[in-house]
Amino acid sequence: MTTLCLEPRVERAAAASGAFDLGNDVAYRRWRELKLRRQPRDVDDLIVDVSDPRQPSAAERDALLDRIARASIAVYRSPVTAADKTLPVRLGAHLGLHRLDANWLADEDGISPIAVDPGRGEAGEGGGAYIPYTSHAINWHTDGYYHPPQRRIEAMILHCVRDAAEGGDNLLMDHEQAYIALRDADPRWVRALMANDAMVIPARQGEAGVARVAQAGPVFSVDDDSGALHMRYTARTRSIEWKDDAATRDAAAFLRELLGRNGPQRFGLRLQSGMGLVGHNLLHARSAFVDDAARPRLLYRARYLDRIRV
Repeated sequence: MTTLCLEPRVERAAAASGAFDLGNDVAYRRWRELKLRRQPRDVDDLIVDVSDPRQPSAAERDALLDRIARASIAVYRSPVTAADKTLPVRLGAHLGLHRLDANWLADEDGISPIAVDPGRGEAGEGGGAYIPYTSHAINWHTDGYYHPPQRRIEAMILHCVRDAAEGGDNLLMDHEQAYIALRDADPRWVRALMANDAMVIPARQGEAGVARVAQAGPVFSVDDDSGALHMRYTARTRSIEWKDDAATRDAAAFLRELLGRNGPQRFGLRLQSGMGLVGHNLLHARSAFVDDAARPRLLYRARYLDRIRV
């Protein structure tokens, strides 16, 4: 594991300076330089060894927060391999996360066991599958992109109890790095993706009628209280409507191309038993996998309406 030197937090610098204001290019350039200078260069730079994620030490907690400040995500590695559903909740509490998103596919405790589950996997939109509960690949997205603003997913924890026999790798990209790439290429694309009708998720029809109303909203937004950048995105091409103007179409195409290529902004890793992801609701994807029938892949997912303060 590479040790990273502690410096002033990138996120605090962005919030204090107004770096995401398209009219303030000086603040943006100052924040961009700091962000790129402190960006981890390898996935190993994201890894923090934690003796017990349920009770991290002060030093372990600080190391997790440092990685999250730099790259929006930290990877913890621990010897805790038992199937303990309290683990993500207890870890989240140490990072100021308390408001779980109790979506209807989660268990009563708000934690979603992510495993191949025909009952959940075959109950998807329009008769399709809810892909997380299958062994199929999951395209790039941020969690809860179909939620209304009052249920915006700010943080996530994904804990691996058992990894797959083959595959199931995670791809990660800091949404702030995607913002930088877009703004550097053409600031008009960022402006287009900040429109309140930039991306619409159509209504979902259930057996009893409309199960979820259509959700329109921006791709990028800035939190009024913290000044932090939030991203709402899916790379899917079905059940999504982009605003029909040139700037939005070009921006969406640029994002698809950016996410589809290898680059210093993109990290890949395979979570093994006892490992997990914790951080902001950044861009992520998953490769297809093959299960071991005697030891099927199982992860616990916790999604939060709170934001990790770094």
